[in-house]
Amino acid sequence: MTSLPGVGDGDLPVAATVVLLRDGTAGPEVLMLERPDRGSFAGAWVFPGGKLEPQDRVTPDADEADAARLAAVRETEEEAGLAVDPAALVPLARWTPPAGVPLRIRTWFFVTRAPDAPLRLAEAEAVAARWLTPADALAAHGRGELILYPPTWVTLHGLRDHHDVDGALAAARLGGIHVFETLALPGSAGRTLLWQEDGQYDPAAASAARHRLDLSALPWRYTRTTG
Repeated sequence: MTSLPGVGDGDLPVAATVVLLRDGTAGPEVLMLERPDRGSFAGAWVFPGGKLEPQDRVTPDADEADAARLAAVRETEEEAGLAVDPAALVPLARWTPPAGVPLRIRTWFFVTRAPDAPLRLAEAEAVAARWLTPADALAAHGRGELILYPPTWVTLHGLRDHHDVDGALAAARLGGIHVFETLALPGSAGRTLLWQEDGQYDPAAASAARHRLDLSALPWRYTRTTG
């Protein structure tokens, strides 16, 4: 797998995360872990994952996406006790946070079917775990019952209309890797995030298209239209 072009953020730390899906009575369910109330993403509900380590690069010039795949597998086993086949991971997205945020990490998102095995949570990494449908997770966030970060929220939003895991994985393979180079809308105090397809991402584009997430109030509002 080859790396995707960046936008001048090649020196950012890199992380990887895995969206683990299983079939439930109401459709696909995703594994969500609650982070401890300290450290990075304190108290947030996230997918298993973490930063790349030196051992994830099998050679010094290893491709970033390949290293991220190995990191995703390692972190899933460390945090949730689940062994995932790296070849089964479907690349979903690559996220870069907006400039100016305190913690900027470029993160690769993968999706796969969860192994049929019990969870073994690492106490230092996860204080609780829940299997939720994407719609239920979004609704709970909208009621203020759990904390989600924008990449997690948007990922759940993209998965909510699938009827089973096979359908979600097929759509991910067909859709390819979505690149999110995030920009905070000027004047919004960071409460509206834009992505490349949005006409205001690059004013010179003079497009009426919208691809944005409004964080100003719960529930958050996601808009994606063509110009």
